[in-house]
Amino acid sequence: MSTNPGVWVAVIMTIGIFSFLYKDNPLYKFCEHLFVGISLGYYVALYWNNGVIPKLYIPLFRQHNYFYLIPGFLGILYFSRFVRKYAYLSRWPMAFVLGAGSGLSIPAILQARIIAQMRGTMSDTFTVSYVVMVIGVLATLSYFFFSREHKGFLKIASGIGIVYIMVGFGATFGYTVMARVSLLIGRAQFLLRDWLGIID
Repeated sequence: MSTNPGVWVAVIMTIGIFSFLYKDNPLYKFCEHLFVGISLGYYVALYWNNGVIPKLYIPLFRQHNYFYLIPGFLGILYFSRFVRKYAYLSRWPMAFVLGAGSGLSIPAILQARIIAQMRGTMSDTFTVSYVVMVIGVLATLSYFFFSREHKGFLKIASGIGIVYIMVGFGATFGYTVMARVSLLIGRAQFLLRDWLGIID
């Protein structure tokens, strides 16, 4: 059994989180609140040291680049949410962030997910996997075609589309479960190897 205090702290936290499988209890709440508090403190310090200091304080007060007054002012407006009378002012920086973020992300998402998918679908290599992919794309799109009632050929195509959608959802769910199980195995290895020393 380990004599390292850090290992014992990690063991108590691990068992405290796993204790929720039995029922909600004070130990679980303590571990949960401790995790949230440490995470919040870490990210506040991270954003302060990697965001505010190098991207606002240094350019504004050391390099005297007063253009940074604009984003600094917009950032300060976020805190107007805490004053009910002036809470509406926080909409300005939110609108700016949403607008700029949408303008930057939408073209990238279109390029990565839609245009790349269309380019892959319109390949000139006719293999079995290519035919299966094209059928899946067209059948899935037909399922989301609501301008006509799903009858006849459209009903058959949309039924095939449902099969493809369910296969996709199943694969995604299986991948998620596999990732969670790997985390569980990692915690079990920590308890049995690093703490109890039962396994090598």
